[in-house]
Amino acid sequence: MIEECGRRGKTMVEKRQLFMDMRAQNYDVIRLSTYRTACKLRFVQKRCNLHLVDIWNMIEAFRDNGLNTLDHSTEINVCRLETIISSIYYQLNKRLPTTHQISVDQSISLLLNFVIAAYDSEAHGKLTVFSVKAILATMCGGKILDKLRYTFSQISDSNGIMMYVKFDQFLREVLKLPTAVFEGPSFGYTEHAVRTCFPQQKKISLNMFLDTMMADPPPQCLVWLPLMHRLANVENVFHPVECSYCRSESMMGFRYRCQQCHNYQLCQTCFWRGYASGSHSNQHQMKEHSSWKSPAKKLGHAISKSLGCVPSREPPHPIYPELPEKPLDLAHVVPQQRSLPNMNDAMVSHSVISSGAPTPTKRLQHGLDMANRLADEHDLIAVYVSRLQNGTRFLDSPSRLDEEHRLIARYAARLAAEAGNTQRSTPELAFNFDANKQQRQLIAELENKNREILQEIQRLRLEHEQASQQTPEKAQQNPTLLAELRLLRQRKDELEQRMSALQESRRELMVQLEGLMKLLKAQAAGSPRSSPSHGASRPMPMPVRSTSACSTPTHGPQDSLSGVGGDVQEAFAQGARRNLRNDLLVAADSITNTMSSLVKELHSADEGCEDEVEAEKLQNGKERG
Repeated sequence: MIEECGRRGKTMVEKRQLFMDMRAQNYDVIRLSTYRTACKLRFVQKRCNLHLVDIWNMIEAFRDNGLNTLDHSTEINVCRLETIISSIYYQLNKRLPTTHQISVDQSISLLLNFVIAAYDSEAHGKLTVFSVKAILATMCGGKILDKLRYTFSQISDSNGIMMYVKFDQFLREVLKLPTAVFEGPSFGYTEHAVRTCFPQQKKISLNMFLDTMMADPPPQCLVWLPLMHRLANVENVFHPVECSYCRSESMMGFRYRCQQCHNYQLCQTCFWRGYASGSHSNQHQMKEHSSWKSPAKKLGHAISKSLGCVPSREPPHPIYPELPEKPLDLAHVVPQQRSLPNMNDAMVSHSVISSGAPTPTKRLQHGLDMANRLADEHDLIAVYVSRLQNGTRFLDSPSRLDEEHRLIARYAARLAAEAGNTQRSTPELAFNFDANKQQRQLIAELENKNREILQEIQRLRLEHEQASQQTPEKAQQNPTLLAELRLLRQRKDELEQRMSALQESRRELMVQLEGLMKLLKAQAAGSPRSSPSHGASRPMPMPVRSTSACSTPTHGPQDSLSGVGGDVQEAFAQGARRNLRNDLLVAADSITNTMSSLVKELHSADEGCEDEVEAEKLQNGKERG
């Protein structure tokens, strides 16, 4: 009881999640109920991944689960329904590539909850076979023509005529889909729904049924069904046209063109929501376009149409025969007593041509006759099995023994024919056996080589992965490599510090040199005839090493001359890029020459001053005397 309550709670949560996701798409703002219903059902179809399942795959799933042998009114429980849905999605994942696999459990849960919500709202826990076929065949992917053909096969009799009772039951089931997405007031089932589709009570064949369902417009109660398929076809259609309302440069999906306003076109979002601008009104007739044609193509088509070169429009669907093909009734066919040839004889006759072999035409006719006989034999077995499944009356009928005797005689004749052919064609069979043996040996060798190649590829892939994963670990486990890296970093730091110190010393020397040159020019201007021998006792300015030499250099060689006078800059700015060592040597030579000239000038100035002082002293002594 607790598990059942928990399962119901989980089902309600997942069901609520599906409808919450659908409500988040904001489909309710679409003003036309037909487009609103089609968009909602298309969302459910894609959310449950049913658009990936073709109608033919769905029919195959019905046959695999035995639904084709059950009556339409047979009820199945939810567990069996879950089994059917699981087989559909597991087979789908087998067909899809590995990069496009779907979540099977999530898809099963979503679809199962939607089916239960739509067809078992009263929680009986059972659904009819016809309900399951109707909803899955309608919501799966594929062409609408194939879906309608399958639907007609379920609601028609053996003569290929539609039964109105069955069609009414189909409408009752399929119109539960709009009701499940809250569009029941617009497309719910009514008692007059059949008359709206087929007003005249006459015999409806397959072609008439397809003409009515695929007409433009289709029946009012099913107008959303072809629209849902058109939505699926135009989801990726691109229109390089600007929307007249939202001004978007292009459109995706449907394109709507006004038949009254000149060159007024709307995207599907604006049209569905009823937007209009300018002189356009929602009452104007709009034409729906599901593709884009260039003006040149339109002009060519118009010219071809005017010249009568355009062929007549093809019908919306091919014309099918009025009466279905009836299967052959082989229940009372007397089995032939002729000996049947062996299958190996046909294989040998096609592979080996001897002098006494029949012509290719006779061999082909012989193979066709043999295939027809085997098909008749299989048909007899199928008819006998179907009669056994119909009920117990056939088991009590006197014809049962006759059928068994016929089958036994048929197989006995076949075995006798195979034994006779074996005795008559022993050399040919031996040759065929040797050929088959050689082929099997060759296949086995190729399989072994393929297996070895796959193993070698797997081994190489594992070695490559291990090598790529262990490279950082090996680097971390090698202390010698780490020590070398550490020494290289230290050497790099030392070189950078030395470079910074040399740059700073160079700049300071240039500044001091500029100061000395200015002082020399000032003294030379003040005493042009001074002796160079005087002034040797004056102190010489010495360069001071900066304490910021350990900092990392952040400027280039040309930046180190910033703040230096023009004379020094002209002396050191001759090359675009020089070597630091050469620049330092040139600077040292320039400083040495400048210092020597400065000392000579100072000596000459001091000797001139001393001569003047002695001359003044002599003059003073003479005046006193």
